[in-house]
Parts: sequence; structure tokens; C-alpha cells
Amino acid sequence: MRIVNYVKNSYNELVHKVTWPTVKELQSSAIVVMVASIIFALVILVMDLAFKNLMEFIYNLLY
Repeated sequence: MRIVNYVKNSYNELVHKVTWPTVKELQSSAIVVMVASIIFALVILVMDLAFKNLMEFIYNLLY
């Protein structure tokens, strides 16, 4: 019975107590996440290229 009560209470909370975002809010959040992801990817790209060039410079000095 505990599982049945849990499912009933969960359903009741999801239907009556949770405030779901609107489509406009979801679109806005998705755009923010996409822009942040692109910026983060570009930062990682710059760091990767800088490290690659630094390591190539060091290896060329040694060999």
C-alpha cells in the first residue's frame, strides 16, 4: 500500500502543485543554454589550441 500511496501522492503533486514553465519560458531557457554551451566550447577550443602550440614549441626546443 505504501507504493500505491506514493504514486498517488506523486501524481497529485505533479498535476496540482507543480508550476510548469510556458513554451516561451522553455524557449528562452533553451536559447540561454545553447549560447552558454557555444561560449564554453569556444573557451575550451582556445585553451586546447594554446596548449597544443605550447607543447609543440617545447618539443621543438628539445628535439
